Amino acid sequence: MAERSFATEVQKLKLGKGETFHGEGILAVTKALLQAGVSYVGGYQGAPISHLMDVLSDAEPILNNLGVHFETSASEAAAAAMLAASVNYPLRGAVTWKSTVGTNVASDALASVASSGVMGGALIIVGEDYGEGSSIMQERSHPFAMKSQIWLIDPRPNLTSITNMVEKGFNCPRPPTPRSCWNCAFAPVMSRAASPPKTMSNRPSPWPRPWKTRCAIMAGLYCRHPISSTRSKKSKSAGPPPYLTSKKHKLNEFLGGTTGDVGIIVQGGLYNTLMRAMQLVGLADSFGRTDIPIYCLNVTYPMIEDEVRGFCADKRAVLMVEEGQPEYIEQALNTILRQADLQTRIVGKEVLPRAGEYTGQVLRDGLQAFFAAHAPDKIKGAKPDQPLDPKTQKQLTQNVPPRPVGFCTGCPERPVFTAMKLVQRELGNFHVSCDIGCHLFSILPPFNIGNTTMGYGLGWSGASAFNTPAGKRTISIMGDGGFWHNGLTSGVGGAVFNQNDNVLVIIDNGYSAATGGQDLLSSRADNTNRVTNQPIEKAVRGLGVNWVRPVNTYDLGKMVKTLREALTTDVKGPKIILAQSECMLNRQRREKPLQRKAIQDGQRTVKTRFGVDADTCTGDHACIRLSGCPSLTIADNPDPLREDPITRVNHDCVGCGVCGEIAHAAILCPSFYRAEILHNPTWWDRARAAIRRAVIGFFQRRDERKRARYSFGGAS
Repeated sequence: MAERSFATEVQKLKLGKGETFHGEGILAVTKALLQAGVSYVGGYQGAPISHLMDVLSDAEPILNNLGVHFETSASEAAAAAMLAASVNYPLRGAVTWKSTVGTNVASDALASVASSGVMGGALIIVGEDYGEGSSIMQERSHPFAMKSQIWLIDPRPNLTSITNMVEKGFNCPRPPTPRSCWNCAFAPVMSRAASPPKTMSNRPSPWPRPWKTRCAIMAGLYCRHPISSTRSKKSKSAGPPPYLTSKKHKLNEFLGGTTGDVGIIVQGGLYNTLMRAMQLVGLADSFGRTDIPIYCLNVTYPMIEDEVRGFCADKRAVLMVEEGQPEYIEQALNTILRQADLQTRIVGKEVLPRAGEYTGQVLRDGLQAFFAAHAPDKIKGAKPDQPLDPKTQKQLTQNVPPRPVGFCTGCPERPVFTAMKLVQRELGNFHVSCDIGCHLFSILPPFNIGNTTMGYGLGWSGASAFNTPAGKRTISIMGDGGFWHNGLTSGVGGAVFNQNDNVLVIIDNGYSAATGGQDLLSSRADNTNRVTNQPIEKAVRGLGVNWVRPVNTYDLGKMVKTLREALTTDVKGPKIILAQSECMLNRQRREKPLQRKAIQDGQRTVKTRFGVDADTCTGDHACIRLSGCPSLTIADNPDPLREDPITRVNHDCVGCGVCGEIAHAAILCPSFYRAEILHNPTWWDRARAAIRRAVIGFFQRRDERKRARYSFGGAS
């Protein structure tokens, strides 16, 4: 169950030539794949490319009708290995994953595909986001393209440009940025999606390739150098297919003005942000019209030397807008110009930051610095948009506190780390090896639990060096997504083989929750196209783990008891705790529409809510420090004699009960109460409510009379 369904939108994939397509860029990529005659598609979900997998999954009936095979791969390496079909057959294939962490995983298979070369054409769609915090690694796809001699395409965030690049780019990895994928626009349909010329079911006989072109054995290394040299030459010249040429097909664009002694070279994916920045400094209007010459690199590797020399020949200085480091494109530009004996000054990281995302404000500052130094007359008479003054910015910083990401309301993973904090109070601190997933939020306040994160599914491997006799065991964390991706073999298998005596907590919430709620092998929900309901417990016991304890995460007392037992037991060998509860976000997506419909249909429904008794709450806020639930906040104390604000439960509460469990397990104040909100009550519900009101009202009136007597001296 993905966080968003594209079941309606995928019908646009059937549009034919002459019709207009309107939708998100992520859907346009799928449309372009079908128009280009793709035979098979695979991939591994990972933000920010997860929605492409969701689109493909929802479009599977359409793909099946066209004879296009779609597969959800077990990892990025498995997805890259699918491209072997294009190595041996004249079939076009496309795979997708998140970059650059996914490309790191896939690099072994990717290098083999690049070395052998493809017969039918291959496209790798990579979700690369350098600066928005979607990855702990601020790296780029560029070096992978350079080392493997594969084209790297970075299309301008424009649907026509995106679809054009996808159709022409079946020989290169391509990172569409989130700005491209979530961009909504109109684009003309060039052709109707049709069955590819060759499908997986009617594929021809294998191409009889000589051993020298396979590069799969030691003797094949002799062929690597001439293949790379030939491929590089053909990519820069007017070579025949399958080596398309950027120059022949005009994939790079010359935009803006045609004359001037200064200009801008920009990565295609940054073009829209650049135009916004140019508008801010008065160099362009709101429609992107400018007289500054712009060379838009929709193909960032390899560089087309003739185009670079032609653009820079009549210019004193050129600004290179290249996000990330090292500055690969800037270095390549300088090499090309110096070899041609052109003295055009290339300015890049001198005025633009090396790290972080190139937002409109960042590019605005860089543009101002560049033009002030090399063409001050261009911005002298310009009328830029007025940014916020420093005083206002300072006030915003002071009044708007930082809000780091955290667990969702009712998240089943929160009580796991609450239990860890309670066990730490008793046994002292212990080393916690983290993993990729929602559970990584535990390193942030209020939990502050976690030491290292080495990669997806590598939580237990990250603590393998601590498998030594010591007075305290380590705890490793792994999600069910990481478990099936890499953790089963590298983590659990390695721990069994090496007689690990430490503890692993597997967060089994039923989905690949961090990437949008996609199904897994161990998902409980039925999936019409995939096999689910494969228990993790059966898998780990099959590898030889004997100490396995399934625990409902919302049972905080049992979670604390199980963690304590795992850390102190005399039993040797690997110990695994299966922390099991369904992802609350997916559960709410499923149940809320059903509840709303039931209420509208007049059916009896019950919603559970928790609250805090204002008269009982002491204002200690230990419940917030041990939970961090977004539904827990503070409110003014109704008692004028007490200054500390009380805890309050807002209307976001989903009734998971963790706050009440914490109050009990941590022996906190008994201020939490549980209430049930009843919709469409029956006559019996109304009768019970009337009886309760009468009984409670009787005791309340009696207590009020007693207080009145004491207040006016009646008891003396």
